[in-house]
This record gives sequence, structure tokens and C-alpha cells, in this order.
Amino acid sequence: MTPETIEGYGVRLRPCAPADVPGTVAGLTDPESRRFMPFLPDPYDADAARWWITEGAPAARAAGGAAYTIADPATDRLLGSIGLTRLSAERATYEIGYWVGPSARGRGVATAATRLLSEQAFAAGAGRLELLTRAENVPSQRIALACGYRHEGVRRAAGAGVDGVRQDLVAWVRLADDPPGPTARLLPDLPDGRLTDGVVTVRRVEPADTDALHRLHTLPEVVANRVPPVPPEREVIARRCRLAASHWLAGASADLAILDAVTGAFVGGCALVHDEPATGQAMLGYSLLPEARGRGLAARTVRLVAGWAFDVGVARLWSGTRPENVASQRVLERAGFRREGLLRGRLPGAGGTRTDSVIFGRLATDAE
Repeated sequence: MTPETIEGYGVRLRPCAPADVPGTVAGLTDPESRRFMPFLPDPYDADAARWWITEGAPAARAAGGAAYTIADPATDRLLGSIGLTRLSAERATYEIGYWVGPSARGRGVATAATRLLSEQAFAAGAGRLELLTRAENVPSQRIALACGYRHEGVRRAAGAGVDGVRQDLVAWVRLADDPPGPTARLLPDLPDGRLTDGVVTVRRVEPADTDALHRLHTLPEVVANRVPPVPPEREVIARRCRLAASHWLAGASADLAILDAVTGAFVGGCALVHDEPATGQAMLGYSLLPEARGRGLAARTVRLVAGWAFDVGVARLWSGTRPENVASQRVLERAGFRREGLLRGRLPGAGGTRTDSVIFGRLATDAE
């Protein structure tokens, strides 16, 4: 459905050739490639590469898709591979997939190749392109956004996994009449990866935060404010930390670690959840470890995160506390939030009971 050779954006897409065998083997035996493509033969050797070049790639074209080597236009040297799989001829729907070898990563090669092939596919009559990524594959999700693809949801257990355990896949989609990209993000990255006022620092949650975050969220006073009010298993927190970057890119939530700016020690957690994007509203929640309380760190954190949220387009922030949580209410008031009312029985409580929630709000136009 696309030309035999395409060139643009600093890359060449050409047919796979026997000379690509060594580069293909090197690229697909790399640990990062194996991590996200567990369905490949193991070991991936020259015979597997030759099969792809002589049989797999031609079969993809014969089935109405495409298969290309991504090459350096100056040397014609293999940088990676990209292709299209036809999912539905009637609906003109295709899946796009690629890999890039270790030496070519970080240079925009995958972005250039994806943009180029996407444009050619639409010019040839495609109506919808899907790019499926594992939730932990943050680089691929950034590529999707850079190429104008939009987050469409999660396909549960859609991917082959290791040891028979299937994996969820995140669906990124671009239509023929979508703008070319990049896709505007509801939650852009933090400037320089963090916010700080010199006393407190916040950054995105990382897998290494699992133990500290689990300790925080199993404290009785923190559990009381969870929904439902049940202490989480460690694996639940580990998954949250693994997927924090993906959820951020999708615009769902900004999950943050609160650090002591001087020592770098983890002192708490904060989350901004884009619960109502259509109206520009987001929810803010936070909690601190016992040893960090009473130092004004929570109010500093709320001010920092609120300021960033308003800068990136959030119009209204809200936060809720239990009626008896006076300390948290004072934090919100010090950070410029106003008490707006009480929602009776809003949250599930222990033993089938319901718990009231005191609601505080702050607008982008409010003076702190």
C-alpha cells in the first residue's frame, strides 16, 4: 500500500535486504528490544533475521501491509525496522510498529520513521492507524505523541507476555484527518523534571519509590483517607510506580514524590488527577510521612503543584478531606484554597459505612 522506498525527515525507508542480517540480529538481541518484544524467537539469530527478510517482510506486504528497513540516507546502513499490519481492509485500519537499534536511539530516528510512514499510509488510503505500546514503554509513548497519535485507552491482556502472562497494551491512534502533531498534552512534563522552592522538591514517582510509598500508604491515618479505606498490597504500589510515567503522558494523573530539597529524602506523596478535563478541573491529594509533618512541607507542596497546574491550563483545583482532618484543612487554606462545602456520605468508610467529605477549591484566577 506504500511505495517501495520512502525518504524524508532524515531517514530512508527501503526494502529489507540480506545485508541487514547482522544489524537486525544486533538490534533484536539487545536487552531493551527483548524487554518489549518477548514474542521474538529466543535466541534471535541470523537464521531468524534471514527468515524475516526473505519471508516475513514479503508476507506483510502481500497481506496489504508494509515492511521497511529504516536506513541512514547517507550510508544506507540499517538503523531499525518499521512496518504496517492491516487489521481491517473494510475499515482501512492498520497497526504501525517499529524497533530501533541501540546505536540509533535518542536521535529521533523512530519518530522520523513513524511520521514518514504514517503520512505515506494516509496518502495511500489508510483511515486509521494504531500504535500499541506496553505501559512501561515510555519512549514509544513519547514517539506516538510527537507523531500526532492520541491516547485512546488500554487494551487489557492484548499483548503476549513472558512465561505465559499476558500484558496490557496502551492504544495510541491517529486518524487520516487528525493534525500531524505533536499532540497537545493535558499534563506536560515538569520544567527540568521537578518543582522546588528550595525547601521542598516534587518530581514524578519512580519505581525506586515503591517501598517508601508503600510505607506511607499503609499508615493508619493515610489508609483512613484512601478509597476504599484499605491498606494496599505492595504490588499495587509497585504497579502504580511503574505506570506513573504512562499515566502522566496519557494526561490522566501526575503522581509525585515529595522530597526534602536539602537532603533529597522522600518525605511524602502528592497526586494531581485530571478528573474532569472537559471543564479544566483537576483533583489534588497529598500525604506526608510522620517525621516530615509540622514543618510546613505540605502547604509548600500544594502551592508548588497548584502553581504548575494553573500554568499548564488547569482552571480549577479541588481537594477533599474528612471533617475531622483539621490539619489537612489548614494546609489547603494556607495554600489559597477556599472551603466550598460538605458532601454527605461521599466516600466509602469502614464496615460498609459512608464518610462525609469537606470540599476545598481554588481557581486559577484566585489570589493565594
